[in-house]
Amino acid sequence: MTTYRTRRHLGVVTLLLLVLAAALGPSPSSAADGDWWDPVARPAPDSGTGVTGEPFGGTGPTGEVRGFVDAHNHIMSNEAFGGRLICGKAFSDKGIADALKDCPEHYPDGSLAIFDFITNGGDGRHDPVGWPTFADWPAHDSLTHQQNYYAWIERAWRGGQRVLVNDLVTNGVICSVYFFKDRGCDEMTSIRLQAKLTYDMQAYIDGMYGGPGKGWFRIVTDSAQAREVIEQGKLAVVLGVETSEPFGCKQVLDVAQCDRADIDAGLDELHALGVRSMFLCHKFDNALCGVRFDSGALGTAINVGQFLSTGTFWRTEKCAGSQHDNPIGLASAPGAEKRLPEGVSVPAYDEDARCNVRGLTELGEYAVRGMMERDMMLEIDHMSVKATGRVLDIFEAESYPGVLSSHSWMDLDWTERVYGLGGFVAQYMHGSEGFVAEADRTGALRDKYGVGYGYGTDMNGVGGWPAPRGASAPNPVTYPFRSVDGGSVLDRQRTGERTWDLNTDGAAHYGLVPDWIEDIRRVGGQDVVDDLFRGAESYLDTWGATERHRAAANLAEGAAATASSAEWNPFTSYAPGRAVDGDRGTRWASGWSDDQWLGIDLGATHRVGRVTLDWERAYGRAYRIEVSTDGTDWRTVWSTASGDGGLDTAVFTPASARHLRVRFLDRGTDWGYSLHEVAVRAR
Repeated sequence: MTTYRTRRHLGVVTLLLLVLAAALGPSPSSAADGDWWDPVARPAPDSGTGVTGEPFGGTGPTGEVRGFVDAHNHIMSNEAFGGRLICGKAFSDKGIADALKDCPEHYPDGSLAIFDFITNGGDGRHDPVGWPTFADWPAHDSLTHQQNYYAWIERAWRGGQRVLVNDLVTNGVICSVYFFKDRGCDEMTSIRLQAKLTYDMQAYIDGMYGGPGKGWFRIVTDSAQAREVIEQGKLAVVLGVETSEPFGCKQVLDVAQCDRADIDAGLDELHALGVRSMFLCHKFDNALCGVRFDSGALGTAINVGQFLSTGTFWRTEKCAGSQHDNPIGLASAPGAEKRLPEGVSVPAYDEDARCNVRGLTELGEYAVRGMMERDMMLEIDHMSVKATGRVLDIFEAESYPGVLSSHSWMDLDWTERVYGLGGFVAQYMHGSEGFVAEADRTGALRDKYGVGYGYGTDMNGVGGWPAPRGASAPNPVTYPFRSVDGGSVLDRQRTGERTWDLNTDGAAHYGLVPDWIEDIRRVGGQDVVDDLFRGAESYLDTWGATERHRAAANLAEGAAATASSAEWNPFTSYAPGRAVDGDRGTRWASGWSDDQWLGIDLGATHRVGRVTLDWERAYGRAYRIEVSTDGTDWRTVWSTASGDGGLDTAVFTPASARHLRVRFLDRGTDWGYSLHEVAVRAR
């Protein structure tokens, strides 16, 4: 992780909980004869946007879209966790007074705002009144109050944002241990409700503009539709999912609580809802994958929750490569640890064992491939490095570009592999100084791959947002200021009796995203903002390439195979043909010695440029790939002396071959060589 301000996440707060046992209808506004971006009938009273000027539309001179992308937001998380943890709504048919009001238990002074004082420190006391005074919320460090009111999102759109990913989110553990709730804790039920309400919000905004399809908030389900929306100058909204037990796939004592049928049904349902990206695990190890740890006392608390939820603590091992998970740390969390059964304690961890032993499970791999079949994009943030490495191996084997890192929660050493696949990277909404420092660190990679940059606000995601730099800080935001495209002018944002200023209030709500971008410009210069302004195009490039992807034919599947040897077993065949039968449940295994080979006859001469070896545990450390047109004259097209097992993909200059041979030179284990599958492709 980066060294700037530590962020807190939904899962961090999850286990912190273990430390503790006037309706106004819409009326016509000014706009019957106004500009296209002005609603025909806005509710009155309502929030202002503080923006004048026409939202830019169209594309650049070469056809690319322009604008910012928020790759990670949670508009409807007030409906998650039992419905009483995030207070306030993104919209209400009854008006702003109903939408922007505190949870009932926060009255009269926040004394029962338990989640608030756990996450924000102190005693949680605050003025609960929202509309019209907003004395204490929303605020950059208030993690339990609505930040995504529709008019604040409207200001961000008017300020240049053109793509917003709304991650439908919840966590059954938070819901189950939180004292206040008005609904059940089933995660998929909450996801369905949040999807419905996102469509309801679209209809609500459409109603202000004269009917279906006329509003600026447009839910899109493919990249071409997103481009059309942006061409019109509107905001393309993409649905994603971030939850801990997708499809009910939790694990208890390492036993999966779901099966392949659950995964297929769940993916089909999410796709039908319009979901196009998702996380497979988040904070707790589940039946699909292991997670990237949290650190310190909070990590200890989450580890307690891991045990209470799954029956097992996190388990660590030495990392195989340069990437590593966050250190768990040895700090105690007494309140959380009291919840453990008598005689059970959090284990100690070796400082040099930084990686989760749990990677991508067989069910997780099935889910990954199911997402690929449905042209969905996979979020790798929150996955353990072991799980992430396997995902990237799978994607590289298939040349699949649909990989996202949306809010700085992967090992940053994965960045170039993500770009190399054609994936997309966004940084968490850190303060401007930290954001600029990280953007500068990866700027050369963006130049190399010709990509833009994104941000992930994670608003309503219990993460914490940029604090004010202060009015006397160097290069403060000066109001009013122009949008990046130059077509709009933004003044301080006002809602009711409260006016927000980024310099003194920080990023208190979504309407201050344009102000934060202006702060980045003043702190870091125009180059970083230019990269961000190319972000929407790069995100859509990744999405479009994902939709267009079709795996090249596997020339080896079903081909004739021979080998130097095959391990004998009276019950199971390990014949060479098992490595090309299209079934990962079978395998070829050699004798237990070096200098082995596996040969494949492709049946005809083809152009060959990519070979994938899916190893069983007995892998080759050193081996080479040879090709021949006649089976007699061979030439080496690729070799390695540093194989590490797993899924290896060799990419080389395409060559003509009917015959392909893998020569194994040095074993990585005491056994022989063993392959589940070998795939041979033209590219």
